[in-house]
Amino acid sequence: MSSLHDVQDPTVVDGGVLASLIDVSPAEFAEAYWARRPLVTRARPGGFGDLFGSDAVDELVSRRGLRTPFLRVAKDGATLRESTFTAPAGVGASIGDQLDDTALWRHLADGATLVLQALHRTWAPVNDLCARLGADLGHPVQANAYITPPQNRGFSDHYDVHDVFVLQVEGSKRWIIHEPVHPDPLRNQPWTDRRPAVEHAARGEAALDTVLEPGDVLYLPRGWLHAAEAQGAVSIHLTLGIHIWTRYAVAEQLLQAALQSLQADPEMRATLPMGPLEVEAEAERVRERLTAALAEADPAPALQRVQRSQTRPGPLGPLAQLAALETLSESTPLRLRPALDARLVDHSLTSRVGAVPVEEADLEAVERLLSGRVGTAGELGLDLARTLLRAGVVVPG
Repeated sequence: MSSLHDVQDPTVVDGGVLASLIDVSPAEFAEAYWARRPLVTRARPGGFGDLFGSDAVDELVSRRGLRTPFLRVAKDGATLRESTFTAPAGVGASIGDQLDDTALWRHLADGATLVLQALHRTWAPVNDLCARLGADLGHPVQANAYITPPQNRGFSDHYDVHDVFVLQVEGSKRWIIHEPVHPDPLRNQPWTDRRPAVEHAARGEAALDTVLEPGDVLYLPRGWLHAAEAQGAVSIHLTLGIHIWTRYAVAEQLLQAALQSLQADPEMRATLPMGPLEVEAEAERVRERLTAALAEADPAPALQRVQRSQTRPGPLGPLAQLAALETLSESTPLRLRPALDARLVDHSLTSRVGAVPVEEADLEAVERLLSGRVGTAGELGLDLARTLLRAGVVVPG
């Protein structure tokens, strides 16, 4: 498999980040494992030390001034109160919910698991990994880190409502996995709604009982029951959560589009007759109108807005952006901002940062930019480069 440096290199091909995390081809993964069953990949060469590790944990906890909910603490299946590990941070930083490194050290020493949440927003290498894996999968990706003392587990048997890739960074952790009690749960169907069934299933024979060592990767579809326990040393692993898009989500947007169109239908806005409600007759009348509206509804615009809102574009440094504008020349290196979901629609370049009108004369240059064939402002055209720099669509570098 590829090394970690390959994961962070945008020139990597052959399946991108996904191919570097699994020991089967992306095509086989899509056919045999995706949303179907777990997959364990052993001993990724080089491990994940240059992606994350104990030094990164200490940096984030003790020096970054993180606030809740960027960290939570769990022990014996329960999440501890935030007030037990937060405090003001002194002069000039008196906000009361910042992480208290002394309290966190004591919790860790007492066997608690530290969970660094939304790590894709606080640690640059993980941000890059999540953005590229999300592009490979077509589903948004976020990341948490779990730091568990030896012979301890932070959470009891449960299932997640999203798929995960578990990347073992340091130490080792035993994973006990059972088949779903509720396959393919939606986001509003957490395991706590089925607690008795989960507890009963967890007492049965495991579908998979394995120990992850540094460099190992576990893919786990949503709904699969799991519990994990650190072994002989502190365990650090990354969980990359894949926030799955479903046909139910498409149905939600289709229904919303249909209901929006019914607002323009005078009969749907009309007051019901006085007297007892003729339920069957009125329901049939509404059903006919709704069926026709569903047939004509286009959920794509609303669905695209929701999809874009759930993934942030790549980082943009305001000062670097300003410097690029002030010193712009034909040789200034420019690139399309990562994770922008940019596309050319008619004469508009639409993306997660809005829409930019494109003149007829610039269409070809924009198409070359989107295909990755633009590297300098001169190749793009100075006027267009200025416009796209100001819009946050391109960044220097």
